[in-house]
Amino acid sequence: MLTEEGRKKLLQIARNSVEAAVYGQPTPKVTADERELQEKCGVFVTLKTGGQLRGCLGQFTSDQPLWELVSQMAAASATQDPRFSHDRLRPDELDDLHIEISVLSPLEKIENPLDLELGEDGIYIKCGARTGCFLPQVATETGWSKDEFLSYCCSHKAGLPPDAWKDENTEVYCFKAEIIDEREEPSR
Repeated sequence: MLTEEGRKKLLQIARNSVEAAVYGQPTPKVTADERELQEKCGVFVTLKTGGQLRGCLGQFTSDQPLWELVSQMAAASATQDPRFSHDRLRPDELDDLHIEISVLSPLEKIENPLDLELGEDGIYIKCGARTGCFLPQVATETGWSKDEFLSYCCSHKAGLPPDAWKDENTEVYCFKAEIIDEREEPSR
């Protein structure tokens, strides 16, 4: 668990990185000496305007400190998410921008995918070269059942048949996420 100060700092780093990226400027130089921000773990940064997704990228592992990965993923979410290649985040959207950072636990392979806890576990599905993932909050936001959560990840994220999660050649991993939501943090 990150401290309130650590959470605020990560949100500020993310916002500054997004703004610089949207304006085509270099990422601002930051110093983050706090021990908790030096941890090496995965992270996803989600960007929304008007409640609509505008970018979400991340990675499951990192050789960099958490604060550096947050900066990178925030800029990448604003400018490199392939789903928005023809409609990148614009400067006029920044006032309405909502940032959410998901700090990830390590992936853990599960034998029975139905053992996952909706709203608590994110999933990463892999079959051959095809992969897909959903953050834990996706289950809460959509109201999906476990079966739907797994099936949509297979079909909409990994490009697999919806029931591929039942196949013995498909690997299913779970992970937890500490969510840092701009709307829930005291004063930006």
